[in-house]
Amino acid sequence: MLAELGYRAISLDDAGIAERPEESDIECFETFEENASAKARYFAEQNQGQLVLADDSGLCIDTLGGAPGVFSKRWAGSSASGQQLDDANNAKLLTELARCDDPLRGAAYVCVAVIAQSPGDVRWARGETRGMIVREPLGSNGFGYDPYFKSDELGQTFGRAIREEKARVSHRARAVRAVCEQWMVYQRSKRQ
Repeated sequence: MLAELGYRAISLDDAGIAERPEESDIECFETFEENASAKARYFAEQNQGQLVLADDSGLCIDTLGGAPGVFSKRWAGSSASGQQLDDANNAKLLTELARCDDPLRGAAYVCVAVIAQSPGDVRWARGETRGMIVREPLGSNGFGYDPYFKSDELGQTFGRAIREEKARVSHRARAVRAVCEQWMVYQRSKRQ
């Protein structure tokens, strides 16, 4: 996606930025915007003028007041990783929604993407995709909550969607496209 927009992405490793202990404290805020901005500013400072793209995302369930939201990754409180972590989070998801009828199972995947060239030179955009939480896992594609999130636009769970279908409607793709477009407009206005 970034290549289509004229950008070449490299990892933090490729940029020569080693992981530091203080990174675990970056995502300490209550909103996607604050967390994504904090990451972008931090890595822009580490990356000496290179363009940085960071994001924060999660699942927001209407009837739960937007939970798990920014806590989506560790909602169940598990210190596990990979499939064990996904299983723990999905078990909590099913428990929390056990008594909810289908009309109360509305949800959105939300992503905020941020581009920064320096800690003070930041642009951000929010992307969302709406759907509902199904009662049984459907499909094995994707990760996290994907087998339970039925996309309104696709009419199937992200767990059943192929990569190209999911990319077309995903919250992350929408946020990244929007912030890259904003950045290009911003850069053109600076040259004028």
